[in-house]
Amino acid sequence: MRPTIWLKPGILIIYGASLDADTHKHHAIQVVWPTDSSVCTIDNKDIKEPVIINSDVKHQLKMQSGWILLIEPKSDLGEGLSDLLAQKKALELERVPQLNDEKPSPTDDPNVLLAPLFQKLSLELDFASTTSHISDARILKLLENLNGCLPNGCLKPTSWKAAEVADSLHLSESRFLHLFSEQMGIAWRPFLLWHRMICAINAIVKGASATEAAHQAGFSDSAHLSRTFRNLFGMSIRKSLALFPK
Repeated sequence: MRPTIWLKPGILIIYGASLDADTHKHHAIQVVWPTDSSVCTIDNKDIKEPVIINSDVKHQLKMQSGWILLIEPKSDLGEGLSDLLAQKKALELERVPQLNDEKPSPTDDPNVLLAPLFQKLSLELDFASTTSHISDARILKLLENLNGCLPNGCLKPTSWKAAEVADSLHLSESRFLHLFSEQMGIAWRPFLLWHRMICAINAIVKGASATEAAHQAGFSDSAHLSRTFRNLFGMSIRKSLALFPK
């Protein structure tokens, strides 16, 4: 079964079958919610219930079918999960409704599909449009410029330094960083990194080489892109491409 993928800055959601990963770690906080028999091994402990795995914790996942969420720790959702983890390596959840094995489509709303889990966590999964809840016109304009820049291959890392962006918006750097985080639910720097990663993935899926994709998304070279991808998601970019539809 080809996995179903949802991706936006700050969160990658995967529904898949026969997921099997070697021992690895990554920057993102990981949530695993199996539909049936599953084993997630952490420090030689087999976990069969839904589980939250903290950032940079080594783990191995073998799962027949179910959900995997990779979440930026500096997003609102990531900070909520960090509070629940309270510096523990992992948190196993109990009494979450069992999932069925019906595969969702990319047009399905993950907010609805994952609602029972996040109600159990007393957290909100907001996978709506990136701009749907933004009230500040300056942040909306910034996102418009960023979204127009990335597909055209014109993004350069120096063009998006916080101090320069703040100056263009006639704000102090500290005020801009606070406003962006307040409006977006994720800090500027990790937002930009995830956005650039999405740009690179889209470029590769459309046929660009790793080097071309890296330069288009503002990475110094393909090795820089590959290292960053592995740090975020815990897998090589080559392996990940099997997940994404052409």
